[in-house]
This record gives sequence, structure tokens and C-alpha cells, in this order.
Amino acid sequence: MNATQFAAAQWTRATGAGVDPHEYRRVTDGLGSVADWGPAFLRTGHAHLERAERAGSAVSAGGHLLMAARWFHLATLAPYPDAPRAAAEADRALGRALPLLEPGARRVTGEGFTGWLRGPADAPGTVVVVPGLDSAKEEFLDLVAALLDRGLAVFAMDGPGQGVLAATTVLRPEYEQVVGRVVDALGVARVGLVGLSLGGYFAARAAALEPRVAAVATVSGPFRLDWAELPPPVRDIMVRRTGGADAARAFARHVDLTGLAPRIAAPLLVVDGGQDVIPGVTDGEPLARLAPHGTYLTVPHGDHLLGNARPDWLPRVADHLAHTLAGPPV
Repeated sequence: MNATQFAAAQWTRATGAGVDPHEYRRVTDGLGSVADWGPAFLRTGHAHLERAERAGSAVSAGGHLLMAARWFHLATLAPYPDAPRAAAEADRALGRALPLLEPGARRVTGEGFTGWLRGPADAPGTVVVVPGLDSAKEEFLDLVAALLDRGLAVFAMDGPGQGVLAATTVLRPEYEQVVGRVVDALGVARVGLVGLSLGGYFAARAAALEPRVAAVATVSGPFRLDWAELPPPVRDIMVRRTGGADAARAFARHVDLTGLAPRIAAPLLVVDGGQDVIPGVTDGEPLARLAPHGTYLTVPHGDHLLGNARPDWLPRVADHLAHTLAGPPV
């Protein structure tokens, strides 16, 4: 895949993450090869850091820092030796932005996770945003904003093998253990989960095995993976994020919700894009069908993560979590 093809493939993901589409085109039009992706995106992130330094208000500085965090995270999507540095820069930019914009935001870190808790202390519920195979807490700021707009508290996290933790940890299937430690650290009685891409598997698995999950939504989450059929780029990422080829194959074998879906007691909303067709990935319809309180939403024109169709699903997901968590316990 050449640079033009790679940039086109990442277009809706990048713009769905909130970068300016015109800036994206300017940056990617100048790429000579996919190897130039990471350095170019890192430079763009640093340009936003410079704007933050020159900003005339805390609000402007915070906005530039959030945009820098997005660009630094997106730098990690192509194979790049400095990906750990880019992920660390994304984490630092987010950590500088939130105290400026939301003085009540606080960093929460524990075994196998780190992230930011945002929103009112008296919120009717708390939602944990779970990233996927190569995503991170900096990618889903618009989803977090939609949840905050509905009065919820939100914890956007990196777990093992994700975001800033990818340099020191590896992906693990037993994500319910991480979610349990997150709930303990947040000091809440119950949480909602929304999982994106592979995070959809993590969220569904946690909802089946962690009784304090009271609401759950998945977006482009896999029901099952078949290692032999996965495209080479997906397998390559999984190898890097799990620590080796054998570990990646073993991880993929774990991704099967057939036995767990009937154990999900919480109201579940499963969102898929009709154009999200990845070989080796079984999409979420069986999950919604097998879960006792599952609802399936498919957006025919939506691609993976539905960055090209946010009005068709993002408000629905945010409302599902808000209505479920604000109501009496199920």
C-alpha cells in the first residue's frame, strides 16, 4: 500500500477522531511513502503545541493541546519506530490540556490502566471508554464530549498494550480484570462501558464477567476472530501489541463471545457499519442476538469505527448509556 492509499484508508478514522479534514489532506498530500506518516504527524502535533504556547487564553491553549494529542496518537497508526514517543507525546498533551479546560479532571492510574476522569462529581453514572487494538484514549474525545454533555462522568483509559502503555505492556484478553480495578479506583458502585473496535470485545467480555457493569455499548467490535483469515496488516499490529506471533495467535483464539454473550445482563447496544468488512472478523450481530438485553444498530454506509457516519450512531450510543445509568439499577 502506498502513502496515498494508506491516507485514504485512514481518512474517516482520522477525521472521526476530530482532526481538521483540510489539515489532514495538506499533511498527507506531502507524504512520499507510508514511512513518512509518523514523522509528518509528529511534526503536525508539535505545530499545535507551538500554537498552544502562543495562545491568548487557557481555552485556546487547551484546544490546541487537545488537537496536538490527536495528531500524536494518529502518528502511531503506521509502522513507526518512534511510535512509543508519539504515544507518550499524545498522553502528555492530553495531560496538559485537561487541567486548563476542566480543573476538576483528574488522572487515575492503577495496575494495567491509566486515564482521565472527567465530569461532575454528582453525575448519575460513570462511563468507561475502552479503546481497541491500536487506538487510545486520545482518539475518542468527541465521544467523551457527547457523554459529558449528557451529565455523565467519563473515564477515558488506556489498558494493557494500548496507548501510552503499549511501550511497557501487552494486550491481554482478560480485560474484565482491568475493568474491575478501574471500578475500584474510581470508587463507584457501577459503570457503563463503551468499547470501540477490539475494545468492543473487551467491553462485552467485561460486561459478562464483571457484575458492576450496568450498561454497555460496542462500536465496530468483533464477535469472533479467525487468525488465518485476518489481513496481514491486522495480524502485524496484533503481533506487535501482544509481544509475538504465538501470543497473537493465542490472543485471537480468545476473541469469541459465543459463550459469554448470554451472560451479559446489562442493556447492550451493538453498533456496526455495513461497509465494515474485514476478513477474519465476525461482526456484532450475533452478540446482540445472544445477549438477553441486546439491541443491534447497523448503519449501511458506515465503515470501521463509523467515522463517516457519526450522526447515525454517536447520539444513540450516548443516549443509551445516559438513559440506562440514570435509571434504577437493572
